Amino acid sequence: MDAAVEKIAILDFEASSLSEASWPIEIGLSWLEHGEVRTWSSLIHPAHDWEIDDWSPQSAAVHGISLSELREAPSTTEVAETFFKVLGGRKLVSDAPEFEIRWLDRLLRAAGRAENPSIEDFDGTSFAVFEGYALDLVYETIERRPAPHRAGPDTARLARGWLKASQHQAFLELEGRTA
Repeated sequence: MDAAVEKIAILDFEASSLSEASWPIEIGLSWLEHGEVRTWSSLIHPAHDWEIDDWSPQSAAVHGISLSELREAPSTTEVAETFFKVLGGRKLVSDAPEFEIRWLDRLLRAAGRAENPSIEDFDGTSFAVFEGYALDLVYETIERRPAPHRAGPDTARLARGWLKASQHQAFLELEGRTA
């Protein structure tokens, strides 16, 4: 297993819409640990100052989360605390960092948190960590699974690509030592 990818977590949000005023409604993290994909996700109760008018029925049709489901969701404070506990010392990557940075910032500000972790690009990180057939395996694995448009499963889908590539690299290293 490539030690570099075990120090990274993949982040995804589902949101009220794609507008500038949008706010996060679900967060997901996936990472590799001991040769397995681990995932955590949570719905997010809207903060009192988030504009309910920014709720998009079109976005809801894509992710399938209703506004009523968010009424019973954990608060921004609870979600932020759990996020940092689960994240540990891992670095963040995303396949859409420009959106995730905005939504993470909205979540953390609503929770009164001063931290502002950076988010790297999934593709850039993949190209930095993997090469050759292992890199092909990342994208082949992802392409074979349609995006479910839910934060946890979306991050797990990307992490499975890294897992396949890591397993291939580990096999080549083992083969090289025994050959």
